[in-house]
Amino acid sequence: MQIDHVATRDVRWLRAVAPIATVAGAGGSLALMLYAGRHNASRFLLVIFTIWVLAPFMAAALANATSTRWSSTTRAALHAVMLVLALGSLVVYAHDAVRPRVAQAAFVYVMVPLASWIILVTVVPLAALVSRRRSHHDTPA
Repeated sequence: MQIDHVATRDVRWLRAVAPIATVAGAGGSLALMLYAGRHNASRFLLVIFTIWVLAPFMAAALANATSTRWSSTTRAALHAVMLVLALGSLVVYAHDAVRPRVAQAAFVYVMVPLASWIILVTVVPLAALVSRRRSHHDTPA
């Protein structure tokens, strides 16, 4: 019998909160990005930035929707990443709204999604790898 190393009841709250946080993070990030770009006359640039800012949230939501067969360790890592992406993005974007950069005004809206992608494509596969290795060690020979 395979032992799952992440107890279900310990991550139940994370599983419930992560999708809500992701939607709130995406909406808040979009609103803050539109606020930051309110003086930009280029609709094309706003569309490109909208796609770029929302892409990590969409990827996390898609991963969550397709994660039903993943190990609970991998799903817990995904849910933790979803929470970190939402909160981290909102903190950085809100700080930028309060104290906007004069030079390179779009810097945070380029770097935060990039950092989000790096976190997402690093942490979740690593958790899957660790989970797989643990399950191989736990199964009797």
